[in-house]
Amino acid sequence: MNLPTLASLPARPQRRWLPAGLAALLILTGCVSQPARADPSANVAPYQPRNFAGDPVLPATLRRVVLLPVCTGGIAPPETAEGLDRALLAALQKQTRFEVVTLSREESRLWFGAAEISSASALPPDYLGRLAAKFAAEGVLFVDLTVYQPYRPLSVGFRAKLALTAGIRIAWTFDEVISAGDPGVAGRARRAYQQADRTSGQVDLSPTVLQSPGRFAAFAAEAMFQTLPPR
Repeated sequence: MNLPTLASLPARPQRRWLPAGLAALLILTGCVSQPARADPSANVAPYQPRNFAGDPVLPATLRRVVLLPVCTGGIAPPETAEGLDRALLAALQKQTRFEVVTLSREESRLWFGAAEISSASALPPDYLGRLAAKFAAEGVLFVDLTVYQPYRPLSVGFRAKLALTAGIRIAWTFDEVISAGDPGVAGRARRAYQQADRTSGQVDLSPTVLQSPGRFAAFAAEAMFQTLPPR
């Protein structure tokens, strides 16, 4: 083995002194902080959903609603579907419009032969009636995942329908794609999490809502359910 010799080691570079004036200028330049990058959503009107419709007010008889498993149609993996189920439940309960009960994927598979049922598909026989009797509920809420893009710009599409079991009619519908590429969406999402983090005393993690598919989906679910008719 050839061991390195003194002659083979790299020579130490000679130190060169800068003129005093130039050195002072470089020091001052390095101390100047770079201006913060402007938030492109700062001066944009916050996102407001447009593609929804419903009764002027919810029926007084609507006290309990069954939230079905989100129907992904195969565009998201099972673990993502389960995370969306939790996010939708939390967002819906936050609105306090009615009591919310859930049908699990296992129960749906056992009772109706499928883990998830789309609002656009043919329903099993007496589907709403069986759910109403099982849960003593006056409504059933369907949610379909129509778009799921877990990379930048994050995008989530939801189609939802609130069906009343009495009279079998639709009291509210929603169908919209919510994308972080829209400055209005990005601004509203960040402000929502800034307020939540401030209230809970946590460090401001609002920028992560535009990077985390889970946090963004939770924001989209809340934006959707805020369009439910009032009491």
